[in-house]
Amino acid sequence: MEKQEPAIEVEKLHKRFGKLDAVNGISFQVEKGQIVGFLGPNGAGKSTTMRILTGYARATSGITRICGIPVACNPHEIKRRIGYMPENNPLPNELRVREYLKLRARIKELPMRHRAKRIDEVMERCDLSRAQDRIIGKLSKGFRQRVGIADAILAHPEVIIMDEPTIGLDPHQVIMIRDLIASLRGKMSVLISSHILPEIEMSCDRVIIINGGKIVGQGTPKELREAFITSTIYELEINGKIASLRAALVPIAKEFEIDQFSKADSCGFSKATIRIPGVHDCGEDLISCLANSSDLRVRSLGMRQAPLEDVFLAATRRSWETLDTDLAKDELQPGSDEPAETEISATS
Repeated sequence: MEKQEPAIEVEKLHKRFGKLDAVNGISFQVEKGQIVGFLGPNGAGKSTTMRILTGYARATSGITRICGIPVACNPHEIKRRIGYMPENNPLPNELRVREYLKLRARIKELPMRHRAKRIDEVMERCDLSRAQDRIIGKLSKGFRQRVGIADAILAHPEVIIMDEPTIGLDPHQVIMIRDLIASLRGKMSVLISSHILPEIEMSCDRVIIINGGKIVGQGTPKELREAFITSTIYELEINGKIASLRAALVPIAKEFEIDQFSKADSCGFSKATIRIPGVHDCGEDLISCLANSSDLRVRSLGMRQAPLEDVFLAATRRSWETLDTDLAKDELQPGSDEPAETEISATS
């Protein structure tokens, strides 16, 4: 069976502003029908990469393809295949919702006979039908974000790129946007950046983490945990003293940390969080040792999965440590006050 070409391909992509490498040689793919999260701290290069993919900015070097088509060679055709929602989406304040979507349908060259039906469909999907006659400038942030998403999916694009679609939204609005994005799985390929990491984990099949213009981790949330999380966390409710708990843990692990030991409740039980180095399940051994201790009574025990925030922090911290090491080496090199300029040509 012939393998499908990816919806998005990025190979050794560079973007330089003066002496700053905003994007520094990144490569990744998004398969058709996948939803992929694109994470990174402010200034990591996320928005720059997205603007290059959509044809709104040119790369310094490297190759980007949308559905097999090089972006640099045919940016107009690329825009036909992409739905783009930039951060702080610049919507016209004076138009009504339906008027704006009519205008966008004409610009996106939707066939006249299908426009009204398609506008009704995207308004229904984005829960905009009741706001179709309202002026965009008087809409709340949540409704404006919905208008931006309706615009992005209006022309049945093969690829959707969203930059911070949930920024500034309340929890109810975030859930609605998350469900909307999840409904696109298998129908469109989605690349989405966000600082709300739990939403990324719930919505995305894969995650790409970028820092300092370089990819520092990519894979499924499970694969990223295995790569970056170096300890296993257990939460328990226990009746007894912290000294007795420490003594009971010694046969299980040579090293461990008790991150939390709360005050006892009215029944004498305290909540404790234990961190054991290594990624492994020693829950049965833990239950056995605690049960055999005459000084402890256990009411509950569970293993806590490290949140995506921990993975993100570990990945970016590791990349900063690597950068600091490289800079220190450069400083030790004689005559390295001025880095050599390298000529970089744009790839078409």
